[in-house]
Amino acid sequence: MLKKNLFLLFTLFFSTNAYAAHPLITDDAGTLGKGKFQIEINSEYSTDKKQADGLSVQERGGETGFALSYGISDNIDLIVGMPLQWYTVREGGVTVADESGFGDTGIELKWRLVEAEEEGMSLALKPGLSIPSGDEHKGLGSGALRGGMTLIATHEGRLGAVHCNLGYRTNNYGIEENNKSARNDIWHASLAAEINLTGNIRSVANIGVETNEDKTSEVHPVFLIGGVIYSLDENFDIDLGLKCGLNETETDTTFLAGLAARF
Repeated sequence: MLKKNLFLLFTLFFSTNAYAAHPLITDDAGTLGKGKFQIEINSEYSTDKKQADGLSVQERGGETGFALSYGISDNIDLIVGMPLQWYTVREGGVTVADESGFGDTGIELKWRLVEAEEEGMSLALKPGLSIPSGDEHKGLGSGALRGGMTLIATHEGRLGAVHCNLGYRTNNYGIEENNKSARNDIWHASLAAEINLTGNIRSVANIGVETNEDKTSEVHPVFLIGGVIYSLDENFDIDLGLKCGLNETETDTTFLAGLAARF
């Protein structure tokens, strides 16, 4: 069963948003501004251990995501990204899968609909498409076009900011066996906070839940992230974080690191 649903397990393993303010998964409602660019390089390394059919199953994987954002207007950003992924799966100490390569390409628009500066509130919508550029037979892509939408709310204050996301995406596959075993509608809800420790250091925390893709499970993955963002200047950030699973369906631990440059 594990081998038959390897791609499904892998997509659960790497269910992250590559375009939030890393290491957060929850996005903020801010935009770059007309004519401005941002380049992001974000990496992660994950480990997960479970018992299946009396065997110990260990999954290890990594991802380096590359994303380019451009401010089409003061309140609309275009984001294009692609991950380079790798993973191994061992059953009872025996390697049953070992793959690497580029994943599916993501294209998103972030449209800031409302900004009330005096109250520090802003709202944004973020529609997106996932284009099947990865190899679905190796567990590196879905093999099908996917779409989604995220509603983003941000409140900023003197001490920091709070962000809330509610999202939905379609979950279809090019391989029919995966379609039969996976839920087609995936919902996401999450909350994040940033605290200004100094003028250039922010501590961040993030909690969230997402629909379990596996039809056979009613336990939905819940995660918790803690981390820090250091701004070398107003246009260059580096970050570190740790993502932990709060139940058995979420990946045990994921180490996060990234950088973002704006110009």
